[in-house]
Amino acid sequence: MGLIRSLSVQPADRADRDGAKWVLQKVAVTATRLTLIWAEGGYVGKLIAWVKDIGGWRLEIVKRSDDVKGFKVVPKRWIVERTFAWLMGIVD
Repeated sequence: MGLIRSLSVQPADRADRDGAKWVLQKVAVTATRLTLIWAEGGYVGKLIAWVKDIGGWRLEIVKRSDDVKGFKVVPKRWIVERTFAWLMGIVD
């Protein structure tokens, strides 16, 4: 559904993966039904195994095609962009 479970504003010098760890540690307490997390390519690497260890979740990286030029909706990642647009009142 694209609902926000937790939100954190992190400093610009903190890597996305480190910020994700902070958020997911908080979510682990209450997200008992969570099984799958979609993330962009910036979250690849050791975070995938860490997510499995901390919550038993599957972190699936949704990548865009390198062949595409300009803007193109990427399935699953668009859910997040749409949700933020709704929150900011950009989209009806």
